[in-house]
Amino acid sequence: MTLDYYDRSCYCQGMQQKNNSDGAAPRPSKGEVSRATILLAAAKLATTKGLEGLSIGDLAAEVGMSKSGLYAHFKSKEELELATIETAADIFDREVLRPAMDAPAGSQQLRAVVDSFLKHLERRVFPGGCFFAAVAMELDTRPGLARDRVVQAQQKWLSLLKQCFLDAKANGEIDAGADMAQAVFETQAMLLAANFVFVMTNDPAPLAQARRGVENVLARLVAAPEPKKKQSTRRKP
Repeated sequence: MTLDYYDRSCYCQGMQQKNNSDGAAPRPSKGEVSRATILLAAAKLATTKGLEGLSIGDLAAEVGMSKSGLYAHFKSKEELELATIETAADIFDREVLRPAMDAPAGSQQLRAVVDSFLKHLERRVFPGGCFFAAVAMELDTRPGLARDRVVQAQQKWLSLLKQCFLDAKANGEIDAGADMAQAVFETQAMLLAANFVFVMTNDPAPLAQARRGVENVLARLVAAPEPKKKQSTRRKP
């Protein structure tokens, strides 16, 4: 499998180790490189075929490796699924979460998070759109460790959206009585809708609609200015 720039940065990130005594990072072993390459391919395939649809045969063909070579890295299908989810979480953290963390807390950070999420769809980081949106539909009725890990990732994402709204409230950017749960729900709903329609149609219009939708939510919640106190017209005696 030929790796483009993004692929290289991805699997190298998954192999970070402690520096040697001289300060230089040790070179990853051949086995570590192979495992990271497999997991990157698995994360991408999972967004189009599902975690359940990941087969040793498909992965072997994707990365140009023998089936026996893949079996050496993973003892079970569950281990492969969990490792794939962790790889996707690392990618999401780097491609979506970290770029937005430099924005000031509050509405500006919310906009940065939303923009970062939509841009990762535009860049087609995963061919089937958001990894966690794709696998959540598959795992929602399938109890197990893989489902638990995806739920954990979703809760982390929703907590981030909520914190952005809470910070905006603390900053006085939105009304103190605003319904935070409803605002988070609407924001998440628009992002998921944009994701699914964009993947199905290859039309970027839903991404722009999602951005406008979030702006509409913020505009609706904006804090009303405090009324000015009327100055007394009476003259002092």
